[in-house]
Amino acid sequence: MPCERKPMRYGHSEGHTEVCFDETGKFIVTCGNDGDVRIWEGLDDDDPKFITVGEKAYSLALKNGKLVTASSNNTVQIHTFPDGDPDGILTRFTTNATHVTFNSSGSRVAAGSSDFMVKVVEVSDSSQQKTLRGHEAPVLSVTFDPKDDFLASASCDGSVVVWNIEEQTQVISWPLLQKTNDVSNAKSLCRLAWQPRQTRFLAVPVETKVHLYERGSWNHVSNLTDDLLTQPINVLAWSPCGQFLAAGSVGGVLIVWDVKSKLSVERQKHEKGFTVCGLAWHPSGSQIAYTDIEGCLGLLDGLNPSTSDTSATKAPANKSTKDYDDLFDDDDDRLMDEGLSDTNSPVKKPVAGHEEDDDDDILMPATGRVRNRGAILDDENSLDTGSLKIGQDRFRDNEEDDDDTGSTVLPAAAPLAPLRPVYEGPLPTPPQKAFQSGSTPAHLTHRFMMWNSVGIVRCYNDEQDNAIDIEFHDTAVHHAMHLTNSLGHIIADLSQEAVLLACPSTDELASKLQCLHFSSWDTNKEWMVDLPKGEDVRVLCLGQGWAAVATSMLMLRLFSIGGVQKEIFSLPGPVVCMAGHGEQLLIVYHRATGFDGEQALGVQLLQFGQRKRKVINGEPLPLSLKSYLSWLGFTAEGTPCYVDSDGVVRILNRSLGNTWTPVCNTRETCKSKSDHYWVVGVHENPQQLRCIPCKGSRYPPTLPRPAVAILPFKLPLCQTTTEKGQMEEQFWRSVLFHNHYSFLSSSGYEIDEDGQNQSQKEQQELLMKMFALSCKLEREFRCVELAELMTQNAVTLAIRYASRSRRMALAQRLSEIALEKANQIHVEGPDEQEEETDYSSIRQSSGYGQSEATGGRYRNRQNQKEEEEQEEEPEDEPDGQEMETTETRTRVNPFAKEAGSAVMPSLTPSSKAGCANPFKVLGSGKPSASPGQPRMTNILDNMTCSRKSAPVSGSAGKPNKSPALKPLAPKPKSKTQSTLLQMTGTKAPSKKTQENTEPAAAQQNKLDVPPPASPADNSENKRPKTGFQLWLEENRKSIISDHPDMEETDVIKEAMGHFRTLSPEERLSWTERAKGQTGDAADLKKRKRAEGGGGDSENETGQSEADENGAKKKKPLDPSSKLSAFAFNKN
Repeated sequence: MPCERKPMRYGHSEGHTEVCFDETGKFIVTCGNDGDVRIWEGLDDDDPKFITVGEKAYSLALKNGKLVTASSNNTVQIHTFPDGDPDGILTRFTTNATHVTFNSSGSRVAAGSSDFMVKVVEVSDSSQQKTLRGHEAPVLSVTFDPKDDFLASASCDGSVVVWNIEEQTQVISWPLLQKTNDVSNAKSLCRLAWQPRQTRFLAVPVETKVHLYERGSWNHVSNLTDDLLTQPINVLAWSPCGQFLAAGSVGGVLIVWDVKSKLSVERQKHEKGFTVCGLAWHPSGSQIAYTDIEGCLGLLDGLNPSTSDTSATKAPANKSTKDYDDLFDDDDDRLMDEGLSDTNSPVKKPVAGHEEDDDDDILMPATGRVRNRGAILDDENSLDTGSLKIGQDRFRDNEEDDDDTGSTVLPAAAPLAPLRPVYEGPLPTPPQKAFQSGSTPAHLTHRFMMWNSVGIVRCYNDEQDNAIDIEFHDTAVHHAMHLTNSLGHIIADLSQEAVLLACPSTDELASKLQCLHFSSWDTNKEWMVDLPKGEDVRVLCLGQGWAAVATSMLMLRLFSIGGVQKEIFSLPGPVVCMAGHGEQLLIVYHRATGFDGEQALGVQLLQFGQRKRKVINGEPLPLSLKSYLSWLGFTAEGTPCYVDSDGVVRILNRSLGNTWTPVCNTRETCKSKSDHYWVVGVHENPQQLRCIPCKGSRYPPTLPRPAVAILPFKLPLCQTTTEKGQMEEQFWRSVLFHNHYSFLSSSGYEIDEDGQNQSQKEQQELLMKMFALSCKLEREFRCVELAELMTQNAVTLAIRYASRSRRMALAQRLSEIALEKANQIHVEGPDEQEEETDYSSIRQSSGYGQSEATGGRYRNRQNQKEEEEQEEEPEDEPDGQEMETTETRTRVNPFAKEAGSAVMPSLTPSSKAGCANPFKVLGSGKPSASPGQPRMTNILDNMTCSRKSAPVSGSAGKPNKSPALKPLAPKPKSKTQSTLLQMTGTKAPSKKTQENTEPAAAQQNKLDVPPPASPADNSENKRPKTGFQLWLEENRKSIISDHPDMEETDVIKEAMGHFRTLSPEERLSWTERAKGQTGDAADLKKRKRAEGGGGDSENETGQSEADENGAKKKKPLDPSSKLSAFAFNKN
């Protein structure tokens, strides 16, 4: 039964739709959710007649020139057909009727209702009614026995009941269905169907099977099944001859069975997989009309039931040779053959028709194979796509539950046909058609041709006129325009500069491109181009100063906004959609055939401007499962994004190798399944998804003017209901939505520095909150991971928080990270080293004594300030020249692009290949040491290297690729002991350093220069000394004398043990002393330290105290800062 599936037609608004033919077969009649009944003279009728019967039409039936409808005003009405004149109300219910049907003669109508009742009414005299009561829930469907004795009904109470009409009693009731409370919640409409002519069977759809019950005995005779049916069957319809039964399912599968042989002779699938909710046979039996829940009408044409009415001795009819294209034609997701299971595949059994009461025997050729195309492979060229296997082992007996003696199973006496390989793989998906993003479907008479952030282009195409209205959101761009659409434009785009329109070609005229360049400063503001013959515009878009057109010949043509033809290139596949923004062009096209409902789309992103280049070159475009692209565009800031039919919004993540990140699912905010959001714009700052809510539809009507709603973004991270999940989502969303700053600055655009700084501040605050939460949960490893993401400033706060929370091991690891970050900034910062030689001697004196002026100047720099806050390692400062250069930059943004940084040779080989800042846009210059001092090296670098050489590293993910380490500069022990947080430099290299204290002192004496205040001293002034630090300084010597070989870490651990043994009062007094030490004593010690120059080893402890306290004096901590107060100020 080869048949052709015609393309679907839009008939009614989205919702339940029904269909029937008139007796002549000339008209197809449909009713739908819009309350209209449409009378089509065929599927190609572009102007069907319509009758409005109410707000909604739930069901219809047609016979003898009478059209009966169930509408939302709780009535069953009659209209004349085909005139459509009202002919009275047949009956009323207390709620709406759900299904109406005529008996075979057309003299009676049965109607089931949501008020649990079924009524049988005489058409000629509506006062003659019979009411059948007994259902306990809304009635789903009703059907008359062709002999008019019985009526069957199905209900939401789960029962299928057969009634005696005259006696108004129940004959039998079968509990077959799942119980629900309303028709809208029922899994299936359960449209029952009674066999015409033979009147032998009542067919009942139960889940994925059809149960056949014998009239009279009411026995369950057999089942009709098919492996293609995975979702419940919704509707059934018998062919006029009574030999075939058609079924439509919730998943959009259409099956036709030959009831006698129980073979499925035709299998089709709805082109979009929507639920089939209406089914009707043409009186001739050659067509089946069907409707879906989206309001569309479809047709299967070319069914030929008579093929089975021939004699069983005839050889199989030869079909004309098919092309290989059969596999990929319009019916590409047609599934012709039986499913996988043996028991459900009657096609695999040779059946001879011996039906007692019917001479329509099924054709059984000598090979033992059935002749119907849908069920078999009948010649070499037929490419049936399914899972048919013909083999001797497959010829089994009928199913156990088939009591139908009508079909007798014969042994396969005749030799079997040779086995042939059969395609059993996935089925191709029909490719998505090209569409203009921001437009509604072209078949509508009033539609949006474009709705974007600039304005709205509407098209009106009705009997009166064909016109285009253009309206701008900001009338300062241009006033509204009204154009007569004489050329029949169907595609449009709108930008701040122009309107671009295109029309398809006709037999006489070429496809045209028309541009209204309203921003032009000359008087000719319009230009037009004809495309070559046979080439049609598919999609178009406008950018800044250019227009792009993708055509049916897989070509992309670029034009300047003034009409100059520019580049032209071929596309890798048929275009689906395009979008332009500034100098960026985004193209989505079919890169291959998709399978099993998937679309295989590719994406290209081109960047124009001075240097034209491809940013994304044909990568696959990720979509949700079994969905298609529904909107493509750019955010207002210029980041590509798109929406698929499942409502998932994805945005390009430039910082992660141009991957696509889902940022919103609009379906989560829809109240019902049929509601959708139609996207009109995306903004990153503020984070807004601008869209129009569409109730019961995928797109909005032009009137009344739709209101734009704003949806928030939300990354689909795990456990976003928890505090941790929420903060993680906010942080990564902030990072993603502020990527555009670095992109815009690298493209030469000016950016909003305040916004950028604000976003960075927000991210660091979130990281601090997550850090505090992880501390509370005692997840110290996680704390370190979070610190890796922080800026140096934030790490300093984290160290402070950790030390006050008494997490010393954590504070130590964090200080390592802070040191590394300081080193990164130092290595990558735009440092100038012209006065290197002047400061070389100072640098040699281990870097602890640079002038206060230097440190003071450094306080102006944000990133230097971050370094200063590290208490463990002072870094040796570059010259004053460099500080003056950077003084003007009050805020250093690690995300910002450093322009014009001076490029320096590296300080040491080890630092040259040190850790790079992953957020820097450009690697900037590096500080260098003058070649004359080979033993010179930056203390920070040494510390970083020594830390890295140790087995445990605070940042295992950033290996140091240094080719060799230079000898470490000796480091005074005093500094090492000066802070609580200095538990870092105690690994092996530091031990060596301590042993070298004497040479260091000697070297300092030899050089004898006034030591400038180190910025590390500065760093310590951020925080008052704790009581423990003070106690440690006073008692260090005694601990060291008791344990002379002890390493620094062990000294501190031992000291902590002693400190804890003190009484609370004593500890408190130490803390008080520490707080009180920020006064004059500090000045005194600072002076003493300045006089002492490098100082010798006896003086070390005093000097270190002076370092601490002198620094404190410079910048005392704000008294309001407490453990929880780690918020950020702009400075």
